[in-house]
Amino acid sequence: MKKIEAIIRRSQFDEVLIALHEVGIDFLTYWDVTGVGNEKSGAIYRAVVYETRLIERRTISFVCRDKFVDAATNAIVKAAQTGEMGDGKIFISTIDESVRIRTGEKGPESLYIKE
Repeated sequence: MKKIEAIIRRSQFDEVLIALHEVGIDFLTYWDVTGVGNEKSGAIYRAVVYETRLIERRTISFVCRDKFVDAATNAIVKAAQTGEMGDGKIFISTIDESVRIRTGEKGPESLYIKE
């Protein structure tokens, strides 16, 4: 099992959800985050200086079976990619164990519907 965490542009979130659904990832967690980027300047609009190096993004997180990892990461890249700096990152971690609280099932069987 793997945990996939992706930091993406908020504007690409709906496209990423659709792409993940198409490859069989229907359950995930997401939250809005703010990070600091490489840009060192601010923008001025109507005499007000806005901090532009603080970047608003959305983080998506889910655990999936190993066989879904390539399809899921490819779906995220395809849906989130704009070709501009700041498209995001994907992090993949190994999960040693999972337990479905309702039934007590362990391992990959605890994820989603049985195959």
